[in-house]
Amino acid sequence: MPMLEVKNLHVTVDGREILKGVDLTVGKGEVHAIMGPNGSGKSTLSYVLAGKPGYEATEGQVLLDGEDILGMQSDERAAKGIFLAFQYPLEIPGVATMTFLRTALNAQRKKRGEVELSTPEFLKIVREAARRLEIDTDMLRRGVNVGFSGGEKKRNEILQMALLQPRLCVLDETDSGLDIDALKIVSDGVNRLRSPDRSMVVITHYQRLLDHIVPDVVHVLSAGRIVKTGGKELALELEATGYAQFQGEAAAAP
Repeated sequence: MPMLEVKNLHVTVDGREILKGVDLTVGKGEVHAIMGPNGSGKSTLSYVLAGKPGYEATEGQVLLDGEDILGMQSDERAAKGIFLAFQYPLEIPGVATMTFLRTALNAQRKKRGEVELSTPEFLKIVREAARRLEIDTDMLRRGVNVGFSGGEKKRNEILQMALLQPRLCVLDETDSGLDIDALKIVSDGVNRLRSPDRSMVVITHYQRLLDHIVPDVVHVLSAGRIVKTGGKELALELEATGYAQFQGEAAAAP
């Protein structure tokens, strides 16, 4: 059974249809890249998978391990193992990063009926994960993403992912605003989390991210539909030719 199946998904936002029949199947352990021009529906797809309010699925299904998750709240989906890394991570003034991480991790464990981590157990886990991502302890004491650079915000999200150990990771343009050094650190963090039991959907506009996080499958999303699927070489083709050819295909689709 595939980990994720999206079947004929139609989604409206503020009464306007954005996704117009998306079909996507992601097997266990696979990394799928979703590429496409601005406005094609890439971020909408990520928000619908995570359960963000305001995105109404009017038709279709989203199955995680065969279970339809469209009726679930975002916290229920998180407990099932879905994690969304935002293109623009939010700042949360007044809440220390360390406090936020422990609260999120223990809330998820509680939702699954697991015992909450003690302070020493949590500190050991978070310090080791932070070290691998080159996050210093001062950053963990600061407010969540407050005053962080773009690279620090993205590393903080990958730290969250490393702690929560999700089964399905959705990365929404995680390369946005990163210089090449930060991109490599973030990508290395993501690659360490690749495993036979974890799948990833990597949403990006540019091929450069896929030099670092090499996908098993690449999809082109245009005008609310997936119009082409191929191997990692498809990303190189898109870099060379652009998306104009696929916009015509999307317009012609039934």
